[in-house]
Amino acid sequence: MRQDKYRDRKFVMYGFFIIVGIIFIIRLIQLQIVENEYVLAAENNTRRDVMIYPPRGLVYDRNGKLIVYNEAVFDLMIIPGQVDNNKMVNFCSTIGIDTLEYKKKYKKTRRYSRRKASVFKKQLSKTETAYLQEKLFQYPGFYVQARTLRKYPHHSAAHLLGYIGEVNKKEIKKDSFYTSGDYIGKSGIEKSYEKKLRGQKGVEKLMVDVFNRTKGAFHNGNYDVEAVNGTDLYTGLDIVLQEYGEELMLNKIGAVVAIEPATGEIISMISSPYYNPNMMVGSIRSDNYTILVNDTFKPLLNRAMTSAYPPGSTFKLIQALIGQQEGVLTPSTFYTCNNGFSYRGLHVGCHPHTPKIALQESVKISCNAYYCNVYKSIIHNPKYKAYDEAYLKWKSYVNNMGFGIKYGIDLPYERSGNIPKPEYYDKYYGKGHWNAITTISLSIGQGEILATPLQLANEAAWIANRGYYRTPHIVSYLGDKAHENVEFHEQHFVGIDRKYFDVVIDGMEEVTQSGTATLARIDSIPVCGKTGTVQNPHGENHSVFIAFAPKDNPKIAIAVFVENSGYGGTWAAPIAGLMIEKYLRGKISKNKKWIEKRMLNGDLIHK
Repeated sequence: MRQDKYRDRKFVMYGFFIIVGIIFIIRLIQLQIVENEYVLAAENNTRRDVMIYPPRGLVYDRNGKLIVYNEAVFDLMIIPGQVDNNKMVNFCSTIGIDTLEYKKKYKKTRRYSRRKASVFKKQLSKTETAYLQEKLFQYPGFYVQARTLRKYPHHSAAHLLGYIGEVNKKEIKKDSFYTSGDYIGKSGIEKSYEKKLRGQKGVEKLMVDVFNRTKGAFHNGNYDVEAVNGTDLYTGLDIVLQEYGEELMLNKIGAVVAIEPATGEIISMISSPYYNPNMMVGSIRSDNYTILVNDTFKPLLNRAMTSAYPPGSTFKLIQALIGQQEGVLTPSTFYTCNNGFSYRGLHVGCHPHTPKIALQESVKISCNAYYCNVYKSIIHNPKYKAYDEAYLKWKSYVNNMGFGIKYGIDLPYERSGNIPKPEYYDKYYGKGHWNAITTISLSIGQGEILATPLQLANEAAWIANRGYYRTPHIVSYLGDKAHENVEFHEQHFVGIDRKYFDVVIDGMEEVTQSGTATLARIDSIPVCGKTGTVQNPHGENHSVFIAFAPKDNPKIAIAVFVENSGYGGTWAAPIAGLMIEKYLRGKISKNKKWIEKRMLNGDLIHK
């Protein structure tokens, strides 16, 4: 009995020692952690985290020419909680600002954070930075951080390339990647491909002494995070053609878009008036932005894809293809034109030409009466129970052809244009009280139809392809990989059988050989085109022209839109012809130099 009693006491003692041991172990762990916390806290007092900003990805044209690169600049950074304001006067003298400006900036950065670094003075030159580096040890809380700015060696393609600017509060809130003072793409491919171009930030942890002098890496750099460079972009742009097109469009208002039909790559995109993209770089950006915004000619507006116009006679090609597909039109269908189309008091005028014509010749001479009759035959087709049913079918074709929709191009702010819905006419005329006659202006690309120059260039591309297009896009490769967007590789069929294109394309070839656009003709290169003269209630008519070349195995499709310049064959067609020849041959033939000179010297803004 007594022996059992001692045995119980022994177990109690064992338990006591085990508990005490566990307590000691826990305490040792706590002390170790606390000790490390104190060490880290002490190190934090003499440690500086320097953000490493990776260079943004470079941008190249289709021939490997560098069109956007980076240039090093430096920002003066401040950590307000470490600043000795007793040295304010000397510091202001060192960096060349007055004390009032210093106090304003200091308060602003302090409101942001006492402990986090923010920009005190942006974009110092290398010379300014070298001078400051020798002085900054006297001023705790300040240091210099390397950054990069964009440079554009060709001074071209501003609307397409875009620009970068400092992030605002909304952008910071939307994406935690950014902090105050960071830069972000604001327009063009700089905006569309921001996440690819920006790379990944790194962090370098440095030890500094009480005089703010760097003493080496924190823990031998074991806690540093390496920056990852932005992805390089390879575009379909031909920078030589882009520069040439901008010269041709100087002192003109309008747009040019050129597409490679087989791929959908945009070869050139011009909006005029334009500006030098270097104007939107660095400390001069703010002042230049104000100048450009206040310019009455709106040079910041990308007319190539955000301005929508009536397509005019270029839209007659649409009617010709739909009419054939719907079985109401054949190559041998004849219509008579007596100076226009007349029906129960309605009259749509036309220019003088041979009275009775068939389909191919109607394309060549661009007869209004012919296409009024074609449109009427589509909408009044007896196989449909009502006019609005036939109209919906017509509209579905037009949407499939890329009008009235957004493509999803890799540029921001794309517009869809307008192909009116039946409800629009129901509201205007009353349901069941409208037909082809009340909407006859649509037959010749006027009225409520609106299209962007991008859509017109794409029309030329899918006609060149005999019935399909690939989504127009700027960027072809991300680094060494083909573009990841499958939409850019898929064929989008427009719903017209291939056999119906031949007569239309033959007519388009005659347009440049002996029709309304002979100034776009190129010796030994068959160019297929269509002119348009767009009615403008606010002034002189707009000149428009679409084309592709060569006729077989086409390499370029193009649309040119010149505002307030008259007939399509006068300005738009010659500009398109010159750009086609420049792209396909690399130079302009001698017999077209007079046309080139006229286009280059033409001033339609200050006339």
